[in-house]
Amino acid sequence: MKIEKVESLLIGSNHVVRIHTERGISGVGQSACWGYPEATDRIVRVFAQYLTGKDPLRIEHHWQYLYRMAPFRGSALSGALSAVDIALWDIKGKLFQAPAWQLLGGMCRDRIRLHLLMGGEGPQDVLEKAREAAQEGFTAVKFDPIPSGYQDMTHARLINEVREQVAAAREGAGIDVDLILEIHRKLTPTAAIPLAEAVQEFHPLFYEDPVQIDSIVSQAEVARRISIPVANGERMHNIWEFRELLAAGGSQHVRPDLGLAGGLTQCKKIAALAESYHAAIITHNFLGPILTAAAIQLDAAVPNFIVQEYSKADEGDHNRVFRSAMKREGGYVTVPDAPGIGVELDDQLLAEANFEPRDLANIPLRNDGSVAYAV
Repeated sequence: MKIEKVESLLIGSNHVVRIHTERGISGVGQSACWGYPEATDRIVRVFAQYLTGKDPLRIEHHWQYLYRMAPFRGSALSGALSAVDIALWDIKGKLFQAPAWQLLGGMCRDRIRLHLLMGGEGPQDVLEKAREAAQEGFTAVKFDPIPSGYQDMTHARLINEVREQVAAAREGAGIDVDLILEIHRKLTPTAAIPLAEAVQEFHPLFYEDPVQIDSIVSQAEVARRISIPVANGERMHNIWEFRELLAAGGSQHVRPDLGLAGGLTQCKKIAALAESYHAAIITHNFLGPILTAAAIQLDAAVPNFIVQEYSKADEGDHNRVFRSAMKREGGYVTVPDAPGIGVELDDQLLAEANFEPRDLANIPLRNDGSVAYAV
């Protein structure tokens, strides 16, 4: 079997890859380099020159070749490569009529626990959303407790307002729902550490990305100084970066994104690295059904999974172009047994889909005109 065609598609604000074989089997994948989908699109078009005519089953070999064929690295390259890798696993599963999790070593669990991307602005809104999520059956929720205008708050006010929101979430959710605090890299170490101490009494499951990702060493150092569990990794690109983070004594939870950290091929390795450090894997995911489906394949097949990030946007009308085998029941997804990753593109809807790039010029500024943070 040979690869006949590689499609690079800009759908909505996403970059999707579909690889066709001469036997009529196709596979889909997606990049999570969401800030620059045009860049990953261009890289995949270069990759296509190599991939066309090749055996799609030599996934590890193709991963190594594409990663090494030019002396560069980073998110655009890894995002493009991740999308290709997921599509190749999808093809392999369809050829052997097996879900990707079966090819990754088999099922470690038969359903996947989800944590809801909850949102909420202000204590009352957070309380109500947490209560609703618990009533719907979610056993974990994630929200950003940093208030609007945080960049110009005094240290004391910032800590006080964050604590109030986390307290409200705990009140709304109760003790049978885990709270996950998404800090979105907004803080410096001088704010991140005391803020973590202020919310410790509410026992969050983890404290995610408290500081900017510029330095792996700095992320690890902050994690060592915080008593609640810390999660990092959604902007990391490969096993080598995750190895350095773990070796530096950093995260108790690692957060690779299947569409950025090397697809299923590399994220299975990242999960094994984390396991050797007694760290859990909680894949980052918010871009749509393809990456949700790919993440679930990994979640099912690794022993150190805890909870899968989930956005209800997956269920929205704008994602009807992706036909998914995944079925959510409350706060869980039963592991699907569809071949490959279990997602197909609806070609009729695809023909109507437009590319709508994200607005990247919305970075908050402080009152003095300086940059506050970049998501």
